[in-house]
Amino acid sequence: MTDEALSAGAVARRLGVAVTTLRTWHQRYGLGPSEHVPGHHRRYTPADLARLEIMRRLTAQGIAPAEAARWARQAPEAVPAVPGAQVRAVGTRDGGGSAIPVGRAGPAARGLARAAMRLDSVVISETIARAIQVEGVVATWNGLLRPVLVGIGERHAATAALIEVEHLVSRCVSEALAAAARAHAPGSPPRILLSCADEEQHSLPLEALGAALAEVGVAYRMLGARVPVEALLEAVNRTGPAAVVVWSHTPVTADPAQLTALLATPRRPLLVLAAGPGWRADTLPAGVVRPVDLAEAVSLAVAVRDSLDQSAGE
Repeated sequence: MTDEALSAGAVARRLGVAVTTLRTWHQRYGLGPSEHVPGHHRRYTPADLARLEIMRRLTAQGIAPAEAARWARQAPEAVPAVPGAQVRAVGTRDGGGSAIPVGRAGPAARGLARAAMRLDSVVISETIARAIQVEGVVATWNGLLRPVLVGIGERHAATAALIEVEHLVSRCVSEALAAAARAHAPGSPPRILLSCADEEQHSLPLEALGAALAEVGVAYRMLGARVPVEALLEAVNRTGPAAVVVWSHTPVTADPAQLTALLATPRRPLLVLAAGPGWRADTLPAGVVRPVDLAEAVSLAVAVRDSLDQSAGE
């Protein structure tokens, strides 16, 4: 057994995740410890740790666990697992390369990534708008926007560069999603309240949900980034939404107390959704639903809308 091999507890502490999360990643996605000595528990090698670090970072950026695991398994075994070192992005060369990696995404994502590197806001905006018009919001988010945004994040993690690219692309994405939401704005009163968790600044996935809801005729209110729990409760009590979605991108902002407070408010919503990779399923209060992806969040909101419409018609 090498000195570098680590126990599950040690790996969990390094990654900032629960041991149960490691066990789930092992059982569901094959990202388990590879070193085994008879009579001892399996241990995590440096290569195992490097793959798990990629898994943790991608899921924190909003990638579905199954997709993140596929990227992580593609990582070369030679990637070092030195504490504090940055793991290189999948598909890049040493130094981060000269292109934004988009995994197995299609030509549109590769074209968008090239436009992003050129800081060509016109092409970026046109590409996103065309995709939304043809494919719809959910398909555009999953197949075009998310791969590029994750690729930019990976390049930044490897090189500390591309801040200007990330800012420009984020602005273009936000504008395109807002335009899509306006184009399909329902005439009915808002029934869904969308809010980022307290101190959560990553609002693009929540904006994508809003645009997707508008596309299927579900009206919503958007509170946006960094909403203190007191402000969220005040909004709920003033507007009485049927459902509330609280987005958390990282575990740092995923305080379950925010959800507990929502469930205790006098005008408790019918449905509380804890959306985003920051939330851990085993810490959520009873009665809170954690959608696995954007499509499921939309489906749950539609179900609430349909249930209210049916009750009103009876």
